[in-house]
Amino acid sequence: MGLAQIQLALMGALPALAAMFLFDRLDAKRPEPRGTLRRVALAGGLSAIPVIIIGMVLKKFGPAGLSGEAGPTSYLGAAYMAFLIAAIPEEFAKLASMWIFAWRRPEFDERMDGIVYGARAGLGFALVENVAYLLLLPESFSQYLSLFVGRAVLAVPGHATWGAIMGYFAAKRRFDGRGPGMLGGYLIAVLLHGFYDMWLFAAPVAMADGFTWVGLGIGEVPIVAYAVPALIVIAGVLLVRWSMGKALAGDDAAEAHNAAMAHEAARASAAAEHQRAQQEYFAQQQQFLAQQQHYYLAQQQQTHDPRERPPER
Repeated sequence: MGLAQIQLALMGALPALAAMFLFDRLDAKRPEPRGTLRRVALAGGLSAIPVIIIGMVLKKFGPAGLSGEAGPTSYLGAAYMAFLIAAIPEEFAKLASMWIFAWRRPEFDERMDGIVYGARAGLGFALVENVAYLLLLPESFSQYLSLFVGRAVLAVPGHATWGAIMGYFAAKRRFDGRGPGMLGGYLIAVLLHGFYDMWLFAAPVAMADGFTWVGLGIGEVPIVAYAVPALIVIAGVLLVRWSMGKALAGDDAAEAHNAAMAHEAARASAAAEHQRAQQEYFAQQQQFLAQQQHYYLAQQQQTHDPRERPPER
């Protein structure tokens, strides 16, 4: 493994970094702390390590036809790889990264935060996975280019959208008390991710069964095989876009409500202060009048008291 190969593999981090920048721009109105964003992304990347270990263990207990030279050799093996080895543990790793490093922090105070932190966890995972794939799989530059483009266009947006979907539904339940919540969002992400991977894993099996049209494409890029995963990613992106609109509208409404409540509280406080000042002024006036009355009565008493008259001559 040469230096040039390592450098090319590290280029695989660029699509994930670009996507992180995009999500930061979308959240520019009320941005999240950079430190928390970095921690979630780092946790998402490091979570790939236990996922790989779990996958190696699960492969030992998989069904027949799980692993051949080009991947699974049966549809059951493709489903096992897609859901049990890939989607379920990977989405759980992203969800755990968001929950541990952002969910319970005070800055997680908006619906949009769920999308931002969920996407961050997914992109951290995608970054590490991209570099690993580009380091280990390509045997030629054309294979590298095909894998780089395929993962930049499909896998990276996929990981980001699946993480964002989990984060949105978790935040929706947290702040509005509605929606499928964290568990429901996780299951939706697993289904999207699982069917995405299953189609890719099952494509070689289908071609071996005589469905050669699945492998049609341009050069080494199988366009037809990528069509269904592309539709799944597009559906995920549209769902995230819809979720962002709902989240931003809800956060704006909450911000306006809080501002109105703060204004009302300030107005009520000012009114109470004004009333207190008036009461204090009236109390002082009453005290002054009482003192004046006391003085007047004392003067009257001195005027009418015979003991105070001068002696007669």
